[in-house]
Amino acid sequence: MATTGTGSAQLTAVPPQPRSPAPPAPPPTATLIGSVQRAMRLLETVARHGYGAPAKQLARETGLALPTTYHLLRTLVHEGYLRRDKGLFFLGEATERLNSSGAEQKRRSTVVDTLARWRDAVGAPVYYAVYREGEIDVVCVSDTPAHPAVEEWADFRETGHAHAIGQCLLSQLDEEARRDHLGRHPVRPLTPYTVRDDHSLLRRLERMRRMEPVMERQGYVLGTVCAAIPLTVGSTAAAVAISLPAHQADRLVPAAQRLQAEMGRLVGSLTLSISI
Repeated sequence: MATTGTGSAQLTAVPPQPRSPAPPAPPPTATLIGSVQRAMRLLETVARHGYGAPAKQLARETGLALPTTYHLLRTLVHEGYLRRDKGLFFLGEATERLNSSGAEQKRRSTVVDTLARWRDAVGAPVYYAVYREGEIDVVCVSDTPAHPAVEEWADFRETGHAHAIGQCLLSQLDEEARRDHLGRHPVRPLTPYTVRDDHSLLRRLERMRRMEPVMERQGYVLGTVCAAIPLTVGSTAAAVAISLPAHQADRLVPAAQRLQAEMGRLVGSLTLSISI
């Protein structure tokens, strides 16, 4: 406001205004849905009864009111999470699918963790592949910005003749399976270093020793060398591989040997997951 006798205007500071206090944070349980919690308790209780359990027993063991138990049981049966047989409740197909999916996720997590450990030990990207239903399947790749994986510019499944992973997997097959594969995915040149024809590849595969690392230098893409370690579990052919820039080619053999040593320590965790 203006005042007289000073020849200038003065401003009066406005005192700070009180702010409304922030609403208190809701308790952790405020956002939980009670009906879902009760349904989960029922599922867990049914799972403990391998020979099934009646509704009254389930209500008693979960501490739920009998009408609530009946309502939840009907819903879970309708959705396939439970099944009812002669008044007893058992786990349903939907629950079994969840259990199977959870086990698969755990196996995949094991593979991812194992490859990351090998990647850090070797200092190179690591690949895990299997030969499944007549095709090369690269299941998982573990790399870092400092050690990037090879860009798949040509389908790995169709170019097994050109890279170490493919040759390693094909070397574990019998001759009939090899010829069948090449009949569907014939040899073709990708670089000046690619094996030239089916006959040359088959001769190379025959000379490979069992469980010996397979080396390939710039056969798939110029500027990259790679090595693969065979891994056989039962009738399944598998391989763990690494790749390096061509200017680090002198590291390929020592790195492959280090990878093989690391695999000897942890291979159990990977072979258990070979079916993913």
